[in-house]
Amino acid sequence: MNTHDSNLPTASRRSLLSGAGKTLSLTALGLVAGGALIDTAEAKKAKKADPAQDIAVLNAAIALEHEGIAAYSLAAGSGLLTPGVLQVGVTFQSHHKEHRDALIGAVRTLGGTAVEEKALGEYAEALNAGSLKNQEDVLRLALKLETGATNAYLGLIPALKDFHLLAARLAGDEAYHVAVLANALGEPIPKAGFLFGA
Repeated sequence: MNTHDSNLPTASRRSLLSGAGKTLSLTALGLVAGGALIDTAEAKKAKKADPAQDIAVLNAAIALEHEGIAAYSLAAGSGLLTPGVLQVGVTFQSHHKEHRDALIGAVRTLGGTAVEEKALGEYAEALNAGSLKNQEDVLRLALKLETGATNAYLGLIPALKDFHLLAARLAGDEAYHVAVLANALGEPIPKAGFLFGA
């Protein structure tokens, strides 16, 4: 799950979403939630405002969802997973596809063009997939990416006024993935609280 630095996925997700997310409009955030559209009049108001920064933030989130989808594709094709773990990965990948599709819908509503996914080989290289030797390696990579995604979406919550629940829902999905993956790895339940957002 790392490109060149072991902390990059967590740091890059957090910086891309939390920093830029401070200007993400409430309308765009409303569009992201489960793909649900909000009032058309509000969408028109958002288009009249400068949507460029909102589109950039949403595209950064789409790029991260593309990465997550690719990571699960690489894991599924690795031949390293037991059938039960493979099914969990396929399910989590479907969650990320739903997130991606909702984000793409929001970008299009704002008049933008969604960022394209890269070739699977590019993700494999960036994630150092060749270093994965067993199921534990795959699970640890997934856990690291999902933890980074949780922290990134948590970073959006303070930027939101009426739609802080939206960011919490997205972070909740990712935190659920983290819990399942940590359990699969036999990680102990953390004794300290405040597991995310630091």
